[in-house]
Amino acid sequence: MELLRATKDLVIDGHPYPGFPILLWDSMESCIPVNQFFRHYLLRGEIGSKRSWPSTGRALYDFFSFLQAHELDWRDVDRGETKSLLAAYRGYCLETCELAPKTTRQRLTYICKFYKYALKEGWVKRLPFTYEERTGRRETGFLAHVDASGGKTMANDVMPRVHKTLPKFLSMAEIKSLLAVAENPHHRMMMRLALHTGLRREEIAAFPLAYVFDPDRAGRTERNLRIRLDPFDGSGMATKGRKSRNIYVSRLFMAELYRYTTKVRGERAWLSKSSPQALFLNQSGKPYGDDGKSLNRIISRIGKRAGIKVHTHMLRHSYATHTLVSLQRNPSNGLDPLVFVQRQLGHSSIQTTMVYLHLVNEMADEAVLAYDDELNALAGAA
Repeated sequence: MELLRATKDLVIDGHPYPGFPILLWDSMESCIPVNQFFRHYLLRGEIGSKRSWPSTGRALYDFFSFLQAHELDWRDVDRGETKSLLAAYRGYCLETCELAPKTTRQRLTYICKFYKYALKEGWVKRLPFTYEERTGRRETGFLAHVDASGGKTMANDVMPRVHKTLPKFLSMAEIKSLLAVAENPHHRMMMRLALHTGLRREEIAAFPLAYVFDPDRAGRTERNLRIRLDPFDGSGMATKGRKSRNIYVSRLFMAELYRYTTKVRGERAWLSKSSPQALFLNQSGKPYGDDGKSLNRIISRIGKRAGIKVHTHMLRHSYATHTLVSLQRNPSNGLDPLVFVQRQLGHSSIQTTMVYLHLVNEMADEAVLAYDDELNALAGAA
């Protein structure tokens, strides 16, 4: 088997797709079922991010290479008492290759998606896996289904059990320390945007200048302002899966963003020969990379100065946890705190958001006050 990465010459529906995975047999002929699945799953199906291309390609390449080495046919799903193809591959990953359960699970996730597609296309008569009942909060994600009877889940039987660790978040004291050592005003405002909204790093990198306005001149008097994140509005906004969503920004913080655009951003914007759409620009006056990895490096360096191990996604976790606590302690009529946080973060399933409930339950009662008000107070003191 050969796994290739396409050049810009690969054009699908008029668009080039450099880096797209292509699987070939040893004869250099196309592995048509897998390549057709790639087009469906990575371009037209559930995945809208290029970051999933390498891991999906590697998973299918490794699985088909395993089958080829053991002279197995991927369509042989009716094996009777013999170990299923996926169970055999799981054992190969865990025992022979000594891969971590999490890595093995990720590979099996993509392989199971392939077989679901193969079943829909009529290439196989049944799936080479079933579902079994498991208890506890370990089994989550799109290959586990919550049973209506309670806390049990129906989990894919080939998936190795993985204990899902709770996400880490910053305390208010740590947030204060982090912002205090962020001397660069551009970096400090990027972190504040993450802390006030829970945006992903790539969403912060692409956040458009056009979304920022003066709430006083706009005649907006509400405490929280709704912003539409729309990848198709021409502003340059980017979201996971290119899905539009509404987020809310406090009026006070929007005023801070507007002051940043009028008094600080210009020192970098004038370095650019064009007029960048993105709110945040690097020291050369250019937008940050689409994947937002450079933001991660910036925030990690600031964290080291504060003696805190931190990355961009931890700011997202901090927003979600503190906001959920604040909403639970100060309930609003008709507002479900968990649903609000789910929509703000852009989670497709509320099951993903529910992990923050476990964090909330582990927090001491006196640990958190009204989150957004505290952040604004910190900004005022800076």
